[in-house]
Amino acid sequence: MNEVTLKKIDESNFLDAFHLTLAPEQEKFVSHPIRSLAQAYVYYHQCTPFGIYHGDTMVGYVMVIYDYDLEEYDIWHMMIDEAHQGRGFGRAAMEVCLAYISGKPFGASNRVVLTCNRENSNAIALYKSLGFSETGNEDEDEMELSLELNA
Repeated sequence: MNEVTLKKIDESNFLDAFHLTLAPEQEKFVSHPIRSLAQAYVYYHQCTPFGIYHGDTMVGYVMVIYDYDLEEYDIWHMMIDEAHQGRGFGRAAMEVCLAYISGKPFGASNRVVLTCNRENSNAIALYKSLGFSETGNEDEDEMELSLELNA
């Protein structure tokens, strides 16, 4: 079905992440994994970039970062490859990602934050269905949503 796993991006799979694509109209919604991996390199002490896998196939990308200043987890650059969209991988990946965060890999916070382009109605609906709510914070075309994990 749509069971997914997260695998850390490393020398064995980073090229697979580079080959992930979005539909042209979606490219304004999320940074490409190449940019995200550059950020992961800079922030290596507080983040983990993951390939989203269905079996042995990388179907997407997500990065989890811990903001030590705000004491919160941030989900950055979540994307599902255009060829694999509409099959439930986004929801499954978010659920696995939240389970990873609940293990407190970097810090003890229960707060999870992400931003989403206001025009990305599919992603907004997904995030809200998982319990995220708008914080009221905005930056240009991005809105912030947050979730408090059960302690």
